Amino acid sequence: MFYYLDGTVAEILPYLAVMDCGGVGYACKTTNTTLAALKKGQRGKLYTYLNVGEGVFELYGFATQAELNSFKLLIGVSGVGPKAALAILSVATPDTLAMAVITGDEKTLTAAPGIGKKIAQRIILELKDKLAKESAAGGLDFSGPKGAAIPASLTNKATEAAAALAVLGYTSQEAAAALKGVDVENLPLEEIIRQSLKKMVK
Repeated sequence: MFYYLDGTVAEILPYLAVMDCGGVGYACKTTNTTLAALKKGQRGKLYTYLNVGEGVFELYGFATQAELNSFKLLIGVSGVGPKAALAILSVATPDTLAMAVITGDEKTLTAAPGIGKKIAQRIILELKDKLAKESAAGGLDFSGPKGAAIPASLTNKATEAAAALAVLGYTSQEAAAALKGVDVENLPLEEIIRQSLKKMVK
């Protein structure tokens, strides 16, 4: 229903941003990460997710599509609701979340209020399973239109980065495109993911 809101930041409250778009104030539940990117009285843009259920009509907004993708993935995990997803994304950026899933790092997830070890393990397990299905559905192609394939010695790091992007909901084709031009040979994995994400949201 709503793809994004582009307007003036009317109010900033804990886990909530109010966006004034054409004289209408939209209350968007959000993360500390997104709130930090907004300034009251200035123009802002939030990518949105509308949560509709029995007696529920809630709008969520995020500064980047990567954060929105991460939110959707988290609430797709059994036992993880919107409140828990916001808590996780308030302590972990999309690239940090992807790294946590790939490496099985429970501590990054349990740093969020209300997230215990069992929930953290479930998130890692289910998102890794989703990643495995994505990889099986279509192999990662890094050759590109010019046939400039990534050298075999770099494939492992590039594949790990692509796997992390797949955790965030990007297809293998999108991941391969985002990795082109990134210095996968010399950069640490987290920086490779971060730079790839920046290319995704441009």
